[in-house]
Amino acid sequence: MPLEMSGQGKVVCVTGASGYIASWIVKLLLLRGYTVKATVRDPKDKKKTDHLLALDGAKERLQLLKANLVEEGSFEHAIDGCEAVFHTASPVALTVTDPQAELIEPAVKGTINVLKTCTKVSSVKRVIVTSSMAAVLSPKPPLGPNDLVDETTFSDPSVCEDEKQWYVLSKTLAEDAAWRFAKANNIDLIVMNPGLVIGPALQPTLNFSVDVVVDFINGDTIGSWTNEGMDMNSMTYKVSVEKLKSLGIELTPTETSLRDTVLSLKEKCLV
Repeated sequence: MPLEMSGQGKVVCVTGASGYIASWIVKLLLLRGYTVKATVRDPKDKKKTDHLLALDGAKERLQLLKANLVEEGSFEHAIDGCEAVFHTASPVALTVTDPQAELIEPAVKGTINVLKTCTKVSSVKRVIVTSSMAAVLSPKPPLGPNDLVDETTFSDPSVCEDEKQWYVLSKTLAEDAAWRFAKANNIDLIVMNPGLVIGPALQPTLNFSVDVVVDFINGDTIGSWTNEGMDMNSMTYKVSVEKLKSLGIELTPTETSLRDTVLSLKEKCLV
């Protein structure tokens, strides 16, 4: 069977489907023939859904469903009948007034909410959670320029709290909770830890990663990175991508991704 139709007859769920990463996951799943049950906070919000409904295969194999991260059981309808679940839904913000309510609770409770539902659905074979480099970038003691981080490194919650890195804390606690729950409930869990995500955007609005590129285009080379102790000048350690390479994934050169990002932003009149 051709790669494009390798998912024919299979049903998968993608949470937070209107986001940057999730939109691409939905696009690629549809191209491969999967039926996708995609969750968004408001299926009627055209700014969040029109780009998904316009994807090849969406008319025949895409279902948009409403779900709320902190509402227990909210994902049951979306996950029912699915073989795999891609959990990407999680708030992204560096400046908040109530870290617990705005970041930590949705990230942690949302992840456990999804995983709990997966334990009730016998058809689910694997869960893929989108974590973040944030979950590895603040260990204790601080990293130096010769230190190497990979998927086994974990940020220290006490460091996050001391430095008021609330987004970092939310992703760290959520990933830790995911691994603990998966181990206790025998869930086949895969966790991805992306860094700054760039490249062509499918959604019509700016997300955090692309907004950083916009800041550079506009001459703001500091931008929001200095908030909450996330200064680019302090991140001098090395990052291992050997696990990715072992899977046969070919990495796109940074220059190419940046160019594609800028072209995409111009096309969408976002710069």
